[in-house]
Amino acid sequence: MMRAFSVIICACAFTIAALAQGEKPPADGGKPQAIALTGVKAVSEIWLANLRTYPAMLVPVTQQTDKGPLTATFKGALLWQVIDRAGWVNGSAKNARIRHTILVTGKDGYAAALSEGEIDPKLENKQVILAYEQDGKPLDAPRLVVPGDLHAARSVADVVSIAVQ
Repeated sequence: MMRAFSVIICACAFTIAALAQGEKPPADGGKPQAIALTGVKAVSEIWLANLRTYPAMLVPVTQQTDKGPLTATFKGALLWQVIDRAGWVNGSAKNARIRHTILVTGKDGYAAALSEGEIDPKLENKQVILAYEQDGKPLDAPRLVVPGDLHAARSVADVVSIAVQ
C-alpha cells in the first residue's frame, strides 16, 4: 500500500514538474524521451526543456506531405547550435569540418540525413531546427524541421537520436 502511494506521488510530482516547464506529459503515459546526441565531444542527452535554453527560432514552412500540404510556423532551437555546443569532432584532413553527416532518427525509426554544410552559418546556413512548438502550441516531443525543402520528407517527428558522423 505504501509503495503504491509512493509511486502515485512520484508520478504526480513528475507531471507537475513537466507542466511547470510548459511540457505536456507524453500522450502514451510513458516517460518523456531524451534525444541521444552522439559523435560529438560531449556526448549527451537533450530533453525538450533543454531546447528552450537556446535562442528561439521561428521557422515558417509550406511543404507537401504524404497527407497533403502543410503550412505552419515552428519554434525551436537551431540544430547547428545544439551540435556546436556539444562540440564537433573534426579530423585532420583539409576541410574536415564539412565532411560531417547528421542522421536524425525518430521514435518510430524514421530517419533523415543532413550535411554539416547545410546548417553551417558560414556555408548554406539553413535554419534547421529541433522544434518544440507548432503554431504556438507545445509539441509532445521535438521535431526536426527543415525549411526550404519542398516536401516534408526530412521532417522527423518524435526525435530520439542525433548521430554526427
